[in-house]
Amino acid sequence: MPDVLVYSDTLRSPELRHEVPVAIGDAFLYAEHDGVRHVVISALEAPRLDGFGFELHPYEEFGADELRRSGMSWLEIDDEITLRAVVALGLKKATVPGTFPVLLADKLRAEGVELVPDQTFFVERRRVKSEAELAGIRRAQTAAEAGMSAARELLRAAEPNGKGLLVDGEPLTSERIKAAISQAFLAHGASSGDFIVSHGSQSAIGHHMGTGQIAAGEPIVIDLWPRDNESACCADMTRTYVVGDVPDELARWHELCKRALDRAAQDLRPGVTGKAVYEATCDIFEAAGFPTQRSKPEGRPLEEGFFHSLGHGVGLDVHELPVLGLVGHEQLRRGEVFAVEPGLYRPGFGGCRLEDLLVVTDDGAEKLTSFPYELTP
Repeated sequence: MPDVLVYSDTLRSPELRHEVPVAIGDAFLYAEHDGVRHVVISALEAPRLDGFGFELHPYEEFGADELRRSGMSWLEIDDEITLRAVVALGLKKATVPGTFPVLLADKLRAEGVELVPDQTFFVERRRVKSEAELAGIRRAQTAAEAGMSAARELLRAAEPNGKGLLVDGEPLTSERIKAAISQAFLAHGASSGDFIVSHGSQSAIGHHMGTGQIAAGEPIVIDLWPRDNESACCADMTRTYVVGDVPDELARWHELCKRALDRAAQDLRPGVTGKAVYEATCDIFEAAGFPTQRSKPEGRPLEEGFFHSLGHGVGLDVHELPVLGLVGHEQLRRGEVFAVEPGLYRPGFGGCRLEDLLVVTDDGAEKLTSFPYELTP
């Protein structure tokens, strides 16, 4: 195995959080050399990393006290400690993630340290989830379902009033539903910067976050990806609803999406490719007369039908590799977690998407999502 260097904090770097499963907000150095894992970190944080198998190196080991008296700025001191640590640990050549800081890389290279950026190397490390990560994903999924339940309860209580839906005499908006969902996330030890509660024509735009008052008879797409606060691992799930009469077009889309979702759950297993799972969904949609990325005209973006991939890996990021799509050439592995999300859309009308979370097992896949699919809340 090559030597490794990562310099970041564990809140923004999934590569580092995978190796150091503790929330640390200030950047620090993580190194692997000759099979030994080293962490160079302040005395403030070091006690939190006891028991993880790291060799811990306080800043004082590399002359921090002297540097603080020198008049150097904090940024200069931080870089100098990092440079001294890399040299002292004996690293001559190291693999780094694509997000490695450019200024620090320049300084290390000037000291004769060869850095090899290799994002694929770190993606491969994170594909199969650890037991702790899988437990975090399960907790995040529980939070996602609590959030979806909160949204569904508001939709069940909604009454039409000409301009839109009301609950307890007040307009039912995307923002109101989001507030209820966020509260449910917090109650289950999770959080999310934003998520999708789109409706009507908004829902035909894949990642439109949603805004405004919801009306009866229009599609409502709710796509949630909370992050478990303890592990920083994510979930991802989507349901589509209608309050009132269900348009025939949307009912047909929903039936097709559910059929595609069920087929993908059957097809996910070790050894198959993400592309093969995706193409089975294309078979279903294309046979029903809908365009897909596979069938669209060359060089032209697809704006209706099935215009996105079938899904993606989920873990410390909500969107991870491999993908279930045209470029999903990797064979799936036991222990990988995937969000599977077939959808159909028409601009000006709206969309329908269903999304479940699954973990690949020895001979198939286990569904981590346990939530109804009905169009009417």
